[in-house]
Amino acid sequence: MTLLLAGCMKKSSQEVPAKKKESETRSAHRGTASRGSRRLAIIIDDMGNDRADDDAVIALPYPLTVSVLPHLPLSTEIADEAARRGDEVMLHLPMQPDSETTPHEAVELHPGMPAEDVRAVFAGMLETVPHASGVNNHEGSRATTDRQLMDALMPALRQRGLFFIDSRTTASTIAYDTARLYGVRAASRKVFLDDSLDKKAIQEQINLAVKDTEHDGQAIAIGHPHPETIATLREMLPRLKEHGIQLVFASELVH
Repeated sequence: MTLLLAGCMKKSSQEVPAKKKESETRSAHRGTASRGSRRLAIIIDDMGNDRADDDAVIALPYPLTVSVLPHLPLSTEIADEAARRGDEVMLHLPMQPDSETTPHEAVELHPGMPAEDVRAVFAGMLETVPHASGVNNHEGSRATTDRQLMDALMPALRQRGLFFIDSRTTASTIAYDTARLYGVRAASRKVFLDDSLDKKAIQEQINLAVKDTEHDGQAIAIGHPHPETIATLREMLPRLKEHGIQLVFASELVH
């Protein structure tokens, strides 16, 4: 297939005109994938930190899934705005990382927590991120390998009808398998878009996600609200449809 990567791309005829009404643009987000089309979900993590960057993500006229960190001053406001504009909202669930040098969130799930504490902390996080239809882990390279913690978390998701996306911050994760064991709809991240903020590197990661849809029929990619990521998505997303790829919400790719 022809990759999307290009040094200088023209605006696609599929791109939504700027003057088109917001309601028309957003209503198109919830269309059903056409028969035989390949599907790509893009999750934007770490929302709720910066109003300008978060607004730039929400303003993109494409069906994106925004994953909002809890207990931040903007958490509820950003979740409300994303839902109002028609994007899918997830809770970006802080979990303990493996590295001692990785910054911790003020409130996070960690191995050794009693099950009742896991449920209470999780419930408190959800209260600050309204409209969440699912969850993916923030960090969690240690937490997602811990059987006891995953056994405590997944029934709480199932009780609320929430799906789980394993961000796969470690190859040793058991989060996806545990979710499926407990009957929680789940999927796993295939590609990180912006480990490097170089524009060409982000383009190459988007192309990698496109190639994954060619092989598997679908893929989930995760990025962040960096200006470089937003600009590259704005440039490349209009080209997806002409390559037979439909951009969908993460909830459409869980099973």
